[in-house]
Amino acid sequence: MFLPAGSRDLTGKQLTNRVAIYETFQSVVNLRNYQAIETPVIEYGNTFTNSYAGMTLKKMLKWFDEEGEIEVLRPDWTIAVARALSNQQSKRQKWAYAGSVFRKDHNGVESHQAGIEIIRTPGLYGEYESLFTAVRFLRELGVESYSIELGHTEIFETFISTLELNEEKASQVRQAMHDKRKDEVYRLISETGSEQTAAAVADLADAFGGTAVLAKYEQEWAENPKLLAVIQELQQLAVSLEELGQDVIVDLGRVKQLPYYNGAMFRGFLAANGAECFSGGRYDELYEQFGGSMSAVGLAFDMDVLAAALPAAAKQERVCILTDAKGLIAAEKLRDKFPHAVIDVRTDETAETYDQVFQLVRNGEEYEVKAK
Repeated sequence: MFLPAGSRDLTGKQLTNRVAIYETFQSVVNLRNYQAIETPVIEYGNTFTNSYAGMTLKKMLKWFDEEGEIEVLRPDWTIAVARALSNQQSKRQKWAYAGSVFRKDHNGVESHQAGIEIIRTPGLYGEYESLFTAVRFLRELGVESYSIELGHTEIFETFISTLELNEEKASQVRQAMHDKRKDEVYRLISETGSEQTAAAVADLADAFGGTAVLAKYEQEWAENPKLLAVIQELQQLAVSLEELGQDVIVDLGRVKQLPYYNGAMFRGFLAANGAECFSGGRYDELYEQFGGSMSAVGLAFDMDVLAAALPAAAKQERVCILTDAKGLIAAEKLRDKFPHAVIDVRTDETAETYDQVFQLVRNGEEYEVKAK
């Protein structure tokens, strides 16, 4: 029998590591007073495709229910959690989740995430708490070499809002900026007749690197209160992370890929292979679709990326106990002598290697333990 395209079975290290990562995540968020939340794996498609959420139905796993409504396998945790919390009266501010998301644009159709959502908090509390939780979690996992990238939706959007772009042209400019195609950004915007804005936006494609980029644009935008406030916000976040010993990079030309982001955005990149291990940001506007208005910040960890990168665990002693079927009780009692070892009880010989091998030999009504 075969699996559908994009589906996969998992065994061995990748699966073992992911289980360990989930356990570490649960420990970290519990100690930071997060409340667990779980949403159904099946949702209505329009929860994710409306103008606030902005996802594409084409990339979802979907079907029609008996009443003709489109149902989907959960393609995004943030939107699902926003729907759930909007229907509750709880005043709790910090929430944590873990589970699968299903989208055809992922490596396979199922990926595994764990994340946090922080709502109804003042100022930059949500950004600080999200980033500090990420730092703590990765530290507990033993992931030491990674960079945190900071960006902000309002930089690109401020420039674009001054132009009269139709939806198609705006999408083209956004994609070109996302791909860092500086010449294409300039061409598309200059076609509107604003060469000055075209040059300014195109320059953002190169506005990435260390935190010195922030100092440069703080001077350049000193007369623009809105952009200056964004730079100062990013500087506060960068300083806080650097005080925790983290490597910080910035990308002032980063654009939002989903319409609900409306503030700081952040991502984590592993130094070993450049893989993105977490992403998130502010998305106050997302709650408006559910009739609410509140601050909301969060991030999600890619558990598959982290499972592949998890440092090797300390080697545990491996013990094999050989016995016959009637000696299984005696073998089980023998486990108590090796509380921290991996113990394999077998009734037949094996080619696997162990640190110690014991044979249970029947002697009357009892079993004797003999080392092999």
